[in-house]
Amino acid sequence: MPLFVATLQTPIGPIEIVTKGGILCGITFEGHGASTRAWMEKRFGEIAIEQHDSLGEVTDRITAYFAGDVRAVEPLPADTGGTTFQRLVWEALRKIKPGTTVSYGEMAKMIGRENAARAVGMAAGRNPIPIVIPCHRVIASDGTLGGFGGGLERKKWLLSHEQGHRALRR
Repeated sequence: MPLFVATLQTPIGPIEIVTKGGILCGITFEGHGASTRAWMEKRFGEIAIEQHDSLGEVTDRITAYFAGDVRAVEPLPADTGGTTFQRLVWEALRKIKPGTTVSYGEMAKMIGRENAARAVGMAAGRNPIPIVIPCHRVIASDGTLGGFGGGLERKKWLLSHEQGHRALRR
């Protein structure tokens, strides 16, 4: 099965959006990490990539998110892959409301593993679908931002963007 890729120009730079069978399976930031092809080959093995201008609803919802509807991406189905623990963390991340933050320790408690803050941080760092799975909403217990695969400037922008669009939250 081919993977479909579209590049979307956003206020935080170009992002590549990847779908498989119409389901979102990856978002990568320009200049961060391995190329989309290498990243997807590691996950799926040999792949065929088809470049598109748009991926329909997936592209539309991510565009709406950047336009201010910070909840537009919430209903998007996602195929994350990953381990059972990673999927548990990623599912919990999707429950954090836009414009709010939680610490890695709070996330560990949310998933019933209160001593697993470091493991939560590692799982968040391996999130294949940032923005839709909002790992940018997790911060260090001392209130500092911690890390983000897209870079701290993007994390700051995403948090500020969400906090600035409270009126559009449902």
